Amino acid sequence: MRIGVISDTHGQTANTRAAVRLLESLQVEAVLHAGDIGSPAIPGLLAAWPAHFVFGNCDHDLADLSAAIEQAGLTCHGRFGDFALGGRRIALLHSDDAKLFRRVCTSGEYDLVCYGHTHVAEQHREGKTLILNPGALYRANPHTLAFVELETMEATIVPI
Repeated sequence: MRIGVISDTHGQTANTRAAVRLLESLQVEAVLHAGDIGSPAIPGLLAAWPAHFVFGNCDHDLADLSAAIEQAGLTCHGRFGDFALGGRRIALLHSDDAKLFRRVCTSGEYDLVCYGHTHVAEQHREGKTLILNPGALYRANPHTLAFVELETMEATIVPI
């Protein structure tokens, strides 16, 4: 299973549409959004996939964002997502809560930890756990996203 990972859209619909086109070309089967959604317009752009969202520190209208995610038929995990896809246990969070982020990364409970907040794309391993920041679709140069092959646990960061 191939999944797409985005973060820090901050309501930027043009950049998110560009990311959607790239995700379509990559033939991902699900999309994760690691917070700072920024606008109720964003979830609907990802409605072609089963998509999972968490809130970031710049997401202020949580009721409106939750409603938009629900109306698009997608999944809102609040501030922290803990779920399985493709036989892998995944944690999804924004990482602005440094204590929670460290605990999740070092727990050994997850195959994949996806996070945002820093606007810097990176990936590394902590034991068996792949820790991935896809970068950002706003206030980043270049704007990036990531995709992960869950079978092999290999991630690739791609500029849009």
